[in-house]
Amino acid sequence: MTIDLGDYEAGHPFDGHYKKALKKLQKRLSHIHYAHIVHKSRAIIVFEGWDAAGKGGIIQRLTAEWDPRYFEVWPISAPTPEERAHHFLWRFWRRLPAQHNIAIFDRSWYGRVLVERVEGFASEAEWQRGYDEINDFEAQQVETGATLVKVFVHVTQKTQDRRLRDRFEHPWKRWKTGLDDYRNRARRADYLEAMAEMFERTDTKHARWILVDGNDKKAARIAALTAIADALEAKVPMEPPALDPEVEKVARKALGL
Repeated sequence: MTIDLGDYEAGHPFDGHYKKALKKLQKRLSHIHYAHIVHKSRAIIVFEGWDAAGKGGIIQRLTAEWDPRYFEVWPISAPTPEERAHHFLWRFWRRLPAQHNIAIFDRSWYGRVLVERVEGFASEAEWQRGYDEINDFEAQQVETGATLVKVFVHVTQKTQDRRLRDRFEHPWKRWKTGLDDYRNRARRADYLEAMAEMFERTDTKHARWILVDGNDKKAARIAALTAIADALEAKVPMEPPALDPEVEKVARKALGL
């Protein structure tokens, strides 16, 4: 499937009652999370996209009704000296979820073929090799039973600039922006080129990309959460496990049932 980011720039507002739709989705996601816990399933959710695209807001609402003991959000930034001493996937292997857990990556191993490619942090040989390494890594996760969901949140330059301006002008939002945002903004054309090749080479049958139009935040949140719920629900049994007969016997006696 050919992915064209231009198809995700309409920014149509959410057509419905946002709060009701969000509450319904979060209840559904809560049920899905419980299914992962009781059936000892594991999942990996990857978020990529532009700075100020709204990834954090989506993650916040995705996990709002989840049991914090059984999921982890990994905000990925520049690798540490220790991490740079290993293969670029090493730091992600260490963060993969255990059984009955879900790992959420706020940025991911795709840094190798995006920021590391564009900013020159990886040689051409390294980032070119990265596509096959990423595809093999993702295939291994799926083959060993993990559900892998990859979400890319797209916004136009106009939308990004409006949100960066809001962060700059709001004293309590300034911590969310830095020099990297503006350095990346200045190289948008280079990032678009890198993204096009990333989609072309890593949108595989076992790990499809989900594209989200992030230009309207509410519509983006509903679209992203719906797609994630669909993907997770398709890979985990949604029926509760049978009650342990011994537990049932003891419970009935203790509770007078």
